[in-house]
Amino acid sequence: MLDLIIKNGQCYIDGQLKEVNVAIKDGKIHKIGEISEEAKETINAEGQTVLPGCIDTQTHFREPGSTDTEDLHSGSRAAVAGGITSVFEMPNTNPPTSTKVEFQKKLDLAKNRMYCNYAFYFGATADNGNELADLEKLEGCCGIKLFAGSSTGNLLVAEEEDIDTVFKNSSKVVAVHSEDEAILNTNKKLIKDGDVHSHPVWRSVECAISSTRRIVRIANKYNKKAHVLHITTKDEIDFLSQHKGNITFEITPQHLTIYAPDCYDKLGTYAQMNPPLRDKSHYDRLWYAVKNNLNDTIGSDHAPHLKENKDKVYPNSPSGMPGVQTLMPVMLNHVNDGKLTLNQLMNLVCENPIKIFGIKNKGFIKEGFDADFTIVDMNKTIEIKNENIESKCGWSPFDGYKFKGTPTSTIVGGKIKMHDGEILGDPEGKPLAF
Repeated sequence: MLDLIIKNGQCYIDGQLKEVNVAIKDGKIHKIGEISEEAKETINAEGQTVLPGCIDTQTHFREPGSTDTEDLHSGSRAAVAGGITSVFEMPNTNPPTSTKVEFQKKLDLAKNRMYCNYAFYFGATADNGNELADLEKLEGCCGIKLFAGSSTGNLLVAEEEDIDTVFKNSSKVVAVHSEDEAILNTNKKLIKDGDVHSHPVWRSVECAISSTRRIVRIANKYNKKAHVLHITTKDEIDFLSQHKGNITFEITPQHLTIYAPDCYDKLGTYAQMNPPLRDKSHYDRLWYAVKNNLNDTIGSDHAPHLKENKDKVYPNSPSGMPGVQTLMPVMLNHVNDGKLTLNQLMNLVCENPIKIFGIKNKGFIKEGFDADFTIVDMNKTIEIKNENIESKCGWSPFDGYKFKGTPTSTIVGGKIKMHDGEILGDPEGKPLAF
């Protein structure tokens, strides 16, 4: 007997929507087409679109260290609530995930506690270069995270010599938070106490492009892969579009949806993140990149903070906002608005992450592949409400926004983990294989 049949849906296969049924057995896609066998469960996806399981390649779930704000369990609930079947999680925890011992501890923490599949970044430091050479052997390791500016604990790697060492020794993709720490320190005098509008002035365009130029130069020097996270400036778009090959880059849904000064007028410090939300001229260039297939991924940069901390007077307020639950509704709404095609979105949240990071058996609806699916209703409009946010932080920058297009079911390893907004079953996510 089959475990699950998804019937009557429009399945995204080989870049086209095909009305076929999908049979699932033992966590794998067993058959695509006409299904005669019986199954323990059936999902009638009539009028809906069946997508491969969508991947969020940048999340911060705060465990260990800040589990009052988020933990691996609650973050994974937010993920499946938003149609995300796999996440990459970041190392800026306390203690940081920057040794093999701490990496194993995080894997142990995740076991039987996460609803979605997962992989973790190994945090680069100024003195762990020797550990970076054999990470390809480490279970559940998606890549190396390099904070070239603005980090916590020992994860800041700001000096060129140390950045050089990271790339020289890297055995995996190096994902980079690209801000120039020296420029950040120089620009501190531009901060206006109590005025979050000064955030993008402090964290200037030059701060971003200076760092990104350096990262590209060093990555190319060693012929290593660099994935530049959350690009925010038109200057970086124009530069990076000329330096593809080893270099890939990400844009976040929030940078494609809200912009300055309106976001700061409306949200105050709740719009504060690093790198910052900038004015419409940068927003427009980010969309130019998406429409012309210049960027490679969409990642949420899910970085929750409690309201009591976000309510502090700028610049004492922390940077970051939740996003793993809203990534798909936001981007599906943009598809409905004609800003990008469904094919383009699938490239950004499925196919490109697979290619860049080398994830095995995911990202496509193919017989023999893992049975991860994001089923969406492209015609259903939802309103984002703080009270419906699964993250422990309990808020979203999109509170009150209405989005057309939303996930209705999330299937992980052949098991339904979210249906019509309800989280189901036990947390059975597994480490991603590379």
